[in-house]
Amino acid sequence: MKRTSIVFALFALFLSVGAFAQTREIYTNPAFATLAKQHKTIAILPFDATIGLRPNQAKNLTPERIKEMEKNEGLAVQSALQTYFLKVSSKDDYTVSFQDAATTNALLLKNNINSENIKGFTPAELAKVLGVDGIITGTFSTDKPMSDGASLALGLVVGFYGATNSGKTAINIYDGTSGELLWKYEKSLSRGLGSDTNTIITTIMRKASKKFPYAKLNS
Repeated sequence: MKRTSIVFALFALFLSVGAFAQTREIYTNPAFATLAKQHKTIAILPFDATIGLRPNQAKNLTPERIKEMEKNEGLAVQSALQTYFLKVSSKDDYTVSFQDAATTNALLLKNNINSENIKGFTPAELAKVLGVDGIITGTFSTDKPMSDGASLALGLVVGFYGATNSGKTAINIYDGTSGELLWKYEKSLSRGLGSDTNTIITTIMRKASKKFPYAKLNS
């Protein structure tokens, strides 16, 4: 009887720890409904991407080339996220629209904001520059480039191919007026998510769709 009680106690503890770990993947600001009540347009910024190459892979690439790949990877994630939202928006499932990525990037360029200095601007400042009610930012780390062509190019240089098997992405939504974090979603990358940017982002967002704050089912 005592052993059975211990087993049940351990099982309950396991479930509670698992539930805690799952809820920690998604954060929603308690004041989201108030802060985002008037939101109509959201801009998706290029993601801050990191490619964790092994030493024997990185040695054949210059720091400038790696930085260029990471910049392109960040743009690829931005594009993939916009594509996902456009597909869902065509079904009229969101309460907001999303600024075209080309417009977002052009406005950033006109205001001399780039991957080197963007961290020096607050979310509220970036939203004002872009003329939107909120912004989506994020990070994307992986052990190989996922964007079209980049993986092949790296493979030709260092002989490295194959699907990703490690990494992580975080997607953040900020209010454009207050600059407050409204929503955050983190997800570890694995082979099951795919081997290219669009597939990975689509899979990740499908998993988060029921908790996405601008989805009409949540409004």
